[in-house]
Amino acid sequence: MMEPGNFEGMKQKLSDKEVMVRALNEIKRLKHRVAALEHGGAEAVAVIGMGCRFPGGSSSPEKFWQLLMAGRDGVCEIPADRWDVDAWYDPADFCVDKMYTRHGGFLEDVLSFDHEAFGISAREAAGMDPQQRMVLEVCRDALGDAGVHDYSLLAGGATGVFIGAIANDYFQRFVDNPVLMDSRTGTGNSNSVLAGRLSFHYGFTGPSWVVDTSCSSSLVALHQACQSLRAGECSMAIAGGVNLIMHPTRMVALCRARILSPDGRCKTFDAAADGYGRGEGCGVVVLKRLSDAQRAGDVIQAVVPGSAVNHNGHGSGLTVPGVAAQQAVIEAALRMAGLKSEEVGYVEAHGTGTALGDPLEMEALCHVYRKTSNQKLVVGSVKTNIGHLEAAAGVAAFIKAVMMVRNGEIPAHLHVKTPNPHIPWDGMPVIIPRNAQMWPDYAEKRIAGVSSFGFSGTNAHMLVQES
Repeated sequence: MMEPGNFEGMKQKLSDKEVMVRALNEIKRLKHRVAALEHGGAEAVAVIGMGCRFPGGSSSPEKFWQLLMAGRDGVCEIPADRWDVDAWYDPADFCVDKMYTRHGGFLEDVLSFDHEAFGISAREAAGMDPQQRMVLEVCRDALGDAGVHDYSLLAGGATGVFIGAIANDYFQRFVDNPVLMDSRTGTGNSNSVLAGRLSFHYGFTGPSWVVDTSCSSSLVALHQACQSLRAGECSMAIAGGVNLIMHPTRMVALCRARILSPDGRCKTFDAAADGYGRGEGCGVVVLKRLSDAQRAGDVIQAVVPGSAVNHNGHGSGLTVPGVAAQQAVIEAALRMAGLKSEEVGYVEAHGTGTALGDPLEMEALCHVYRKTSNQKLVVGSVKTNIGHLEAAAGVAAFIKAVMMVRNGEIPAHLHVKTPNPHIPWDGMPVIIPRNAQMWPDYAEKRIAGVSSFGFSGTNAHMLVQES
């Protein structure tokens, strides 16, 4: 808190307007601190920077927003630089060693990397998993978006790094051809180094680790980043996730389990939902405690008032979604945030586009939201635009939510022609936005919920609020 004597001394050097602005910022900070104490110490977290590489040419949050508001589909055919698509493709869904899809949400030119900018030799860079390269680049973008350009100011600081990741496809090239290995193959292809290399490069000394809870990995990483900030373990946090599809074997395995959609698209909440379309990308956000961000004069893009993580426990199957657990994790996030369910105007659903998962998720949402209100909840999923980014799915949904609460607009939810007949729409107070629309006019403040559920059974829900 600002000492009275210091404040009086500053008045001599500052204009009346500047004094007023600083005083108002201090009042806001103290109000948020009081609110945090009233809610059990769960201080809100500020989003001060974002960076991304998502399908459809979404190389920045602004380009991503343009894709969403234009209602564009970023799914394409598997790029020729990944593998021989024809050799691995068979449209029959019973083939044991082929894939029945040749589409997904893919990025362009994932192997390019300015290694010199990060002090890495060409030889070491060639053996590095492109996921490590991309995390470095997208983190740099996010820091720039946060107004950080002199990286020396970060060295030795208690910045934490929390990255969600699942895939390790690039290492398969060394398994297939061991002669390519050298002394740095291990570090270049270890998922733990996705976080460790960031901390090493910038000199961060806060917590640094990688999260793997399957498809909920990056939202769980964001939750852990917020918790670490609240606990005082770090003063700033870098959080997000990455997923690149560099080898065909995982595609074959998912097709063998009949999990993927033949056309490579997530037709979430539609009668034609027949599995998910794989996607790839990377998203990174820069976070601070709200009071610290206000004191530093950071541009606050959105606020995270609360989040929660849980597990399905012992259910009807390891990978079967748990309705009760999904309800519980949403309710826990609302309690942490000190919010009522009717204050949330939109939910970014996990929404993979599966016959089993979609109805169960909608059941859980409608149990929690709008049960005491006649106002309808808007529900959508970014997976209909860019596919299911697996480990990076949660951060893609989060960045979309931040852009929505900032801009007061909701993009269209794609690929809904005939609503899923297994969802009792008449009894559910929800709207699926088939066209872009403005934020619901009944909302006093723009607040969105973001859900992410892993087939490991780990669920996450996060609230995102306008600043």
